Amino acid sequence: MVDKLEWVLKRNCSITPGQLAKFYASLCVVSLLLAGFFTFHGAWYVLIFSFVELTAVGAAFLYYARHACDRECIRLLEGFLYVELIESDTSRHFSFDVDALKVDAPSRPDSLVRLKGRGKQVEVGRFLTHTRRRAFAQELRQALASGVARPVSDYRSRL
Repeated sequence: MVDKLEWVLKRNCSITPGQLAKFYASLCVVSLLLAGFFTFHGAWYVLIFSFVELTAVGAAFLYYARHACDRECIRLLEGFLYVELIESDTSRHFSFDVDALKVDAPSRPDSLVRLKGRGKQVEVGRFLTHTRRRAFAQELRQALASGVARPVSDYRSRL
């Protein structure tokens, strides 16, 4: 019997931050070359529009890149449930004694799986659909009740 069980809940990202940076750099080069051509021929306002456009797109890409690696790691190990929430530059850690842990499945489509125990509570499953949140809550309850560990699950959302 394996004494460790782990779930990793994260976004289903189609492009990594590094790939996004390369794409943005190529977009900047093409846009600024075109803007330079038109500026050279007297349409200077195209260069201003190009800078405004690239700034807006850059801000959106930066926001995406900062949150592309967000995840929730839930580990069941030696009678404790460890939860790690990673969002952008911050990481929050929680631990729960399995004997005092209660798992509440989401009741509404916009609610999350709630873990409560001994005065602490945390919500997980923000990267899952409502149906997958309910399935995850059921799987977690079964793992807590039986103590039987299964292979590592990797839930990814379909955003």
